[in-house]
Amino acid sequence: MTDTAPAFADAPADENLWLEDIHGNDAMAWVREHNARTDAALVNPAYTALEASVLQVLDSRDRIPMVAKRGDWYYNFWRDEANPRGLWRRTTWEDYFCGTPVWQVLLDVDALCRDEGADWLWAGAVFLRPAPGAEYTLAMVALSPDGGDAVAYREFDLATFTFVAGGFELPTAKTRLSWLDAHTLYVGTDTGAGSMTGSSYPAAARVLRRGETLEELAAKEPLFSVPLDHLSGGVSHSSTPGYERDVAYDVVDFFNSRSYLRVGGEWVHIAVPDDMNVSLHRQWLLLRPRTEWTVAGAVYAAGTLLAIELEAFLAGSREVRTIFAPSPSQSLQTWSWSKDFLLLNLLEDVSSTILVLDPARNWAAQELDACPPLHSVDAYAVDEEDPEVGNDYWLVATGFLTPTTVYRGTLSLHGGNGEPAALVREAPSFFNDSGYAVEQHFATSLDGTRVPYFQVGPKDLVHDGGNPTLLSGYGGFEVSRTPAYSGSVGRTWLERRSMVDGLERGGVYVVANIRGGGEYGPGWHTAALRENRHRAYEDFAAVARDIAARGVASPSRLGCVGGSNGGLLVGNMLTLYPELFGAISCGVPLLDMRRYTKLSAGASWIAEYGDPDVPEQWEFIKTFSPYHQLRAGVKYPAAFIWTATSDDRVGPVQARKMAARMESMGIPVWFHEALEGGHAGAGNNAQAARLHTASHEFLWRVLTTGV
Repeated sequence: MTDTAPAFADAPADENLWLEDIHGNDAMAWVREHNARTDAALVNPAYTALEASVLQVLDSRDRIPMVAKRGDWYYNFWRDEANPRGLWRRTTWEDYFCGTPVWQVLLDVDALCRDEGADWLWAGAVFLRPAPGAEYTLAMVALSPDGGDAVAYREFDLATFTFVAGGFELPTAKTRLSWLDAHTLYVGTDTGAGSMTGSSYPAAARVLRRGETLEELAAKEPLFSVPLDHLSGGVSHSSTPGYERDVAYDVVDFFNSRSYLRVGGEWVHIAVPDDMNVSLHRQWLLLRPRTEWTVAGAVYAAGTLLAIELEAFLAGSREVRTIFAPSPSQSLQTWSWSKDFLLLNLLEDVSSTILVLDPARNWAAQELDACPPLHSVDAYAVDEEDPEVGNDYWLVATGFLTPTTVYRGTLSLHGGNGEPAALVREAPSFFNDSGYAVEQHFATSLDGTRVPYFQVGPKDLVHDGGNPTLLSGYGGFEVSRTPAYSGSVGRTWLERRSMVDGLERGGVYVVANIRGGGEYGPGWHTAALRENRHRAYEDFAAVARDIAARGVASPSRLGCVGGSNGGLLVGNMLTLYPELFGAISCGVPLLDMRRYTKLSAGASWIAEYGDPDVPEQWEFIKTFSPYHQLRAGVKYPAAFIWTATSDDRVGPVQARKMAARMESMGIPVWFHEALEGGHAGAGNNAQAARLHTASHEFLWRVLTTGV
């Protein structure tokens, strides 16, 4: 159990601290009782059939197996009905392109669990880059015991499809590692007291050589370390031929960090402001300021992308080149290097635009003609270091009514775009989308800011306020909510039909692009930080009011859903704007903002929300702490709060405590806690189908029947 002493005298009383004992007998008995109660209220033949239809989507063999190229092979991780924990596998390009690939299975996670009597969940792999022209032969495979962020690492032989006997092996922890060579790793992991920060991430990196034990690793001097009140620190090795280098990172908080380059055995600070995004690629240093930056007599706006040769920068030059400048409607989201080009993924009023930049032609830019309106399209390199296909790129397009489609193209040295991208894979449609339309609208927030939102609903929508409508949002950490296809949403919301106010109606689905996110660049995010957090909630409330004003849904027909920071969002809708909603689904949420920094990885988010242990900051934090904003005598909408025991990021206890306090006040609340699945709340497709269906079933019942 975490500490119970308040940090200052006027800290509010908390009658539910006992629920913070995550695996305690009393707490787990409370969880099991509430799970049983929710299951009893939820499960009936209609619900079971709906859940089965969602699982059919998630398990469909017609889904696109997304791949990552390593050497001559294309790797994929796949789950379906026969392989619920999944297969790590690979194929050739020729097989993949033909549409019916023959897969080589490297690791069957279900078989591994049977052999070891364990409940492993796949968590990824870190490949050792081979010498030029050689094949990949080794990888560190990450396995989670419960779906949480803490994972075990084991060395895997890609030639024999087996774990390396006596190879590198690290026990379960929030480890960060990087290959130096075939016999050496840079490792940051839990080696005892002082090795992990207050945010629960590694505070130091050490050199682990083949054959050394964890105890021997712990006894070594760190190669690089950071203060324990920083978020994390570590070292990574870049093995790009001709540009091999070690880079250390000191993540001060979620939005501030420092990068260091190892030069002659010393760590040389890349001297830019801490809130700068720093990216090294071959000879280039790319910089993206999160706030306005003045350097060498020039002023650069937040969200600008700047380039300079690394050696020139280290020599003292600050003559940076602007290669992308944001506008009020356009922002840079991500970038990717091919062999000769830089691909920029942009949003223009939350619709995708892609630019191809050519550094050899003075960063000449050309738009990639591949982005239909109100869609999300991402372009990124297939393998920028492959001498034959280094300028090939993937193009992944999706929309609310457009199943994900994958293309592959080649950028040309004689004009950037090259040949049109060829269709590689097209996912099937899992619901009949012909009767629906996607619209974009703008609500006006309390301070006059225009807030965009997407609406997906029937083409013949009746604007009388009676349509069961689901509003989704996030609004934090500079995360953008973009158009995306979901067969599950189609089946559990859009296609559902109920008699409401004398008419048979289907569902309307809405995604809000509120401040706190990154849809308009870093300024859109920083506008809702800490003491300005209320702007995110005012934006979401403005969208809810606009939905009502346009006759789409009255408050009794409007529900909202959010997870993690989005759970905090909808928790505040419950407590601050109860009159705007008929039902609320709140997942893996932050809700107790008085104690969030003491729970799981909560200390890592102080830069986003503020520090409740500082009395002056608690004064504004408590205004958006749903656990402390519940009031007797208020009519609140019905709520479903869901979480996971194994969530080691946010943790399950805030959800437990909120539900317990609501129950004690007579406020209607459903609660469910999955036993595994980590912060996602689900460790396999069956669990994901159950979670999705439960949330939507609850909302649909309440919004259409009031029960």
